[in-house]
Amino acid sequence: MSFREKSLKIVLPFLILLIGGAVTVAMIKSRKVPEKKERVERGALVNFIEAEKSSRPVTINSTGIVQPRREVTIAPQVSGQVVSVSPDFVTGGFFKKGQAMFEIEKIDYELALEQARATLAKKEYELNSVESRARIARREWERLKNEQEPPDNSLALYGPQLRDAKANLASARAALKQAELNLARTRITAPFNCVVRSENIDIGQHVKSGNNVAVIAGTDSAEVIVPIEFDDLSWLSVPAPGGNGQSSPATVILNSANRPYTWPGKIDRRLAEVDSQGRMIRLVLIIDDPYLLKGGGNPDQPILAIGSFVDVVFQGKEMHGVFALPRQALHQNDTVWVMTSDELLKIKNIRTVRREREEVFVSEGIEPGDRIILTNLTGAADGMKLRAVKQGEE
Repeated sequence: MSFREKSLKIVLPFLILLIGGAVTVAMIKSRKVPEKKERVERGALVNFIEAEKSSRPVTINSTGIVQPRREVTIAPQVSGQVVSVSPDFVTGGFFKKGQAMFEIEKIDYELALEQARATLAKKEYELNSVESRARIARREWERLKNEQEPPDNSLALYGPQLRDAKANLASARAALKQAELNLARTRITAPFNCVVRSENIDIGQHVKSGNNVAVIAGTDSAEVIVPIEFDDLSWLSVPAPGGNGQSSPATVILNSANRPYTWPGKIDRRLAEVDSQGRMIRLVLIIDDPYLLKGGGNPDQPILAIGSFVDVVFQGKEMHGVFALPRQALHQNDTVWVMTSDELLKIKNIRTVRREREEVFVSEGIEPGDRIILTNLTGAADGMKLRAVKQGEE
């Protein structure tokens, strides 16, 4: 290798470094210094609603289970063999008031009735006979011109015999009425419009007086026992004991096949005891025609059967001059966040008159037109800079 080539290999790297350094220094010197700009705090992005005063009816939501308003156990008052049973006298069968359910063999009671009639006729004859002898005895007494008044218990004038005959006649009449009642009781009828909940009877079965054979429930109305909070009671009109006073209306909702079906209801009474588990007041709600037997309703609507779980919405008294706010607008210690006209946060203390699942109702602490913040902020404090969400912003 020549001397020239060796020198070039040694000098060339230093030359490249020197040129690069010069270019770098030139670029640094030619760079423009960036302009200093003051940082602007735009504020936290928030959603809000404007407070508006209005009047709102109170709605109270609860749940309950449908149960019969009238339910009785059927037990025959006479004994005998069952000779006839209505085809509707099965579990789930419906009866109108006075319709025959089943009959007991009546021959024994017809014979007893004939015997009672015969006994009555005999006692009437005996009374007539004693009365005739008594009249004859009195005439004999007067004929003898006995000025002394005869005693009431005089056997000679048939006083005791007459009272005994009258008593026997009264007893015979009572026995006849009893025989007539027993005969009528061989035909057991529905005491009111009802549905059979359970039965245990059939033709040929021997039933005894007083033995339970069926359970029936009234169909004209049903009831739902509804628990509510103690504070909710002041917003409802509950009739006083005895049924006096107005009743707040209610809507009973049955969800079937993903569809809600409604029945009107009204408060009938308040139970005298508090629920032992939830410590809640219990109201009894009445629903008319739960089985849709009176007609005129929606043909697709299902019946409100006993045991159905239902939702109940009470329409309570009206709140006047309140602000309805979403539940998310309420913060700790009964405060709300308000965005002022210069877009600063202000924490206000409020007074609520009622709190529901989705809304709170405020009576004091805010003014109409206040912008109530709905966005949850971390480290919220008075004077915090805010900005309202515009369309398209998140």
